[in-house]
Amino acid sequence: MARLPRYFAEGQPQHLIQRGNNREPIFAADVDRRFYLDCLQDAADRLGCAIHAYVLMTNHVHLLVTAETPESLPKTLQSIGRRYVQYFNYTYERTGTLWEGRYKATVIDSERYLLTCMRYTELNPVRAGMVAHPGDYPWSSYRANAMGNDDRILTPHSLYRRLGRSAEVRQSTYRQLFRAHIAKADLEAIREATNKAWVLGNDRFREKVEALAGRRSAPQPRGRPRKDRD
Repeated sequence: MARLPRYFAEGQPQHLIQRGNNREPIFAADVDRRFYLDCLQDAADRLGCAIHAYVLMTNHVHLLVTAETPESLPKTLQSIGRRYVQYFNYTYERTGTLWEGRYKATVIDSERYLLTCMRYTELNPVRAGMVAHPGDYPWSSYRANAMGNDDRILTPHSLYRRLGRSAEVRQSTYRQLFRAHIAKADLEAIREATNKAWVLGNDRFREKVEALAGRRSAPQPRGRPRKDRD
């Protein structure tokens, strides 16, 4: 079966997940995470990807990215894959693939979901029971977005910038967003859209992306279509 084309909508961010093969670890030590971030920064800068949020878990990675062109994101992931897999295999004397097939991604309606996806990404270590607070986890974008730590990988999205006129106000407003739980419906929508490669947004947004991509942007309704009555 031919692979479906990736979604791309100019100026719209994408949330993506890349998992280790068979959900095995892709990071064994902090030096591995540091090297991965170096690979990410280099590829994103060269190939036109603005990184707004990220988290490096033990066996998978979440990224929130706005790509300049349809090829920017896949080429960035290819570049990371070549460099990081070579490094990881050499370091740990292993061979073969590291990733679980293609990365999974969804184009998101930034007005509706950008800040929610940022929180979803940075709260991963909390949901996994690794830390009690996202600020306790050093391998995510939370400390930069919420606390002002320097992180050259990140490019703040315009919606993040609207949170306040100064960096201090933006960070304070952003921290306050984490006081509320992400709605269960939003969690399920993000997970389904990303894992099944659908578009995350309302009907109007999905129709727009569907027209650009030339493929469906959401699953078909379940059940047989109802027959019109005479």
